[in-house]
Amino acid sequence: MSPVALSAFLAFAAATTRVLAQDPTSSAFVPLASKHFSYPDGIPYQADPDNGVRGTQQGYNMCNSTTEGANSLCQTAFVNYLDDFCLWAPPKPDSTIGDTEGEEVAWCTKKGRGTRLIPAGALTGVQYMKTPGYIQVVGFIDQTKINLAEGDGGGELDPHGADLRGNPLGGLVYSNGFGTDNNTYTQVEEWHNFMGSNSFCFKVCDPSGPNAADLCQHVFDRIGVSYNCPSAAQDKVFEYCEGENQDPPGIYTQNGQVMTYTQPPESLGAIQTMPYDPKIPASSNCVQIPSAALFTDLVSATGAASGSASGSGAGASATPAPSGSGKASGSAGATGTRSGSSANPSATGNQDQNGAGAIGISV
Repeated sequence: MSPVALSAFLAFAAATTRVLAQDPTSSAFVPLASKHFSYPDGIPYQADPDNGVRGTQQGYNMCNSTTEGANSLCQTAFVNYLDDFCLWAPPKPDSTIGDTEGEEVAWCTKKGRGTRLIPAGALTGVQYMKTPGYIQVVGFIDQTKINLAEGDGGGELDPHGADLRGNPLGGLVYSNGFGTDNNTYTQVEEWHNFMGSNSFCFKVCDPSGPNAADLCQHVFDRIGVSYNCPSAAQDKVFEYCEGENQDPPGIYTQNGQVMTYTQPPESLGAIQTMPYDPKIPASSNCVQIPSAALFTDLVSATGAASGSASGSGAGASATPAPSGSGKASGSAGATGTRSGSSANPSATGNQDQNGAGAIGISV
């Protein structure tokens, strides 16, 4: 074979390999939700090293003190406890979830993991809930302080997406809430994070549970927080609770019959009505804690920064020392068992779009 012909053949083969790597029907393709990396020693520089239809992963997963700060592009997040969790949000100011879902970065409440820090005062109310099947944080936030445009109704981030590469691309999530101690981190393959309308929910489902994929459904992106993460969270209240599992999103009972909701396509316009109201699972042992005692790492945090989408991780070769906490200190009295429909996050953003804050249904 001539040198020219050989060169052309190799170029074709390389291009074919790149296409197959991003083809969900190809045996070479590995969905993000099927990739497994131990923390901290097994974290790769990027969980998604490929170049597919949506391009490359914009950030990195190997994060440490050299990447921490207002310009971090870390895409490894944690949901541990009331005082120790992250949210996915844009790297650049005045962005919308819809425009940046593939490139969101981790904004966290704790130092030490190489991420951005949520600015002090941005969080105005948070409920942490631990159930047999999942951990979730639901709450209220000034979203402009984490680069979300004012009024953006937002949307859903999850490890799937149409191309199975996840939103954000390569985003990894861990929790110490499913291990035997605070230093044991479990990779969470099924999770969803709804952001928008100054509210949020981040739910991580126990990988060892029997129905993690159902409890952390990823197909109801247009009906938002109150249907995917029903809770009794209240603004101006910070509390941790124990609770029962919710009904899987989209499953409800009507006249004694178990029904399954099917989300209509976006081509039919905004969702104006729902055939059911979300059922808030019972909670108990709720303890309220002043925010000043929770988010001590955020006092010196700076405001939102733009960051460069081409960041390299600043030579991130070391892994951060885990700083997970157990139960926060202090209490303000347990509230006992609760259930009902009160105090869901109420939308303050644009209600004319789908996502976390769609039409008043979804927050």
